[in-house]
Amino acid sequence: MSDTQIIDHQGTEFGLRPAAAQFPMMLVLSFAYPCNALCPHCPYTNSNIRKEYRDAPYMSEAIFKKIADESGPHGAYLRISGGGEPMLHPKAAELLVHAKSRGCKIGLITNGSKFDEENSRALLAAGVDMIEFSVDACDVETYNRVRKGLDWDNLNEAVERMLRLRAELKSTSKIVCSAVHQKGVDIDAVEGYWVKGKGLDYIIKRKFLTWGANTELDSALSADPTAYLTAGETPCPFIFERLNIDSRGNVMVCGYDISANTRMGNVTTESIGEIWHGPGFKFYRDKHLAGKGNDVPLCRGCPDWKYRSWTHNYWKVLENAEAERVRKQGLSIHDDFQAIVED
Repeated sequence: MSDTQIIDHQGTEFGLRPAAAQFPMMLVLSFAYPCNALCPHCPYTNSNIRKEYRDAPYMSEAIFKKIADESGPHGAYLRISGGGEPMLHPKAAELLVHAKSRGCKIGLITNGSKFDEENSRALLAAGVDMIEFSVDACDVETYNRVRKGLDWDNLNEAVERMLRLRAELKSTSKIVCSAVHQKGVDIDAVEGYWVKGKGLDYIIKRKFLTWGANTELDSALSADPTAYLTAGETPCPFIFERLNIDSRGNVMVCGYDISANTRMGNVTTESIGEIWHGPGFKFYRDKHLAGKGNDVPLCRGCPDWKYRSWTHNYWKVLENAEAERVRKQGLSIHDDFQAIVED
């Protein structure tokens, strides 16, 4: 989609979407907090959050499998993200394959540094729905600055291997990249290198988000401060479609609360469905639907609310990436995917 096209990010109808009426459409999991990079735009680089999770650096197998077992029957997306590099988890590939076997959809966000032939093949064979490489650069000099600690050649090798294996296995996995709108990065050139040059399906061009941990860097590093929503007036879509779970099983109200200050429940003692329809989420949704989101201190202080979108979001990314995958591979779009993107 052209960046010059006018998009109505606010939408016209607010509230729980049909696909989220019984269960969240997406569960964003802090699967692993350790990271092998020191990206200057990352809120975890610029905070002490990782140190606070020294007792639970990785989501346990038991917690992950409980989440997968409850989410699978609903076909919910597990967004493997948050905290650090997911593929550093000792059982990363094994657990993601398990989640797929239970009926979950998987969106893996990775810096690509820990892929090899074996785990790449396993994820593609299992049909992990989308593998997203966080690239942020199209040349080694920029990469060394914005993805400090990682290796440019290793990233290129990982991407090329993933594309080669997808073709060999005839996998239906979408393979995309992402880049943050930040000063010193030509995001259109990044798209040209990875999508047009390497053959990835799509690029996700992300706003520079502070997540409440690197607010002072917003004006210094953000290259695209244009708001999507009128914060305080338009409800935030996150509380109507997704929730976040940390490595201890605690549920946060949204991704802005990466420090887990809000405690909506814990998946080790409650079902996800109970939490999703519990009084905590009802409080936030009622406030936002009444146009009183600013009455809630957490929401009032959120610098990223204005960058949420009701219409151009992860679901739109999935639709666009799938269309490109189909075009390149000549495969059919799955009915279960269509059910989500047409909701």
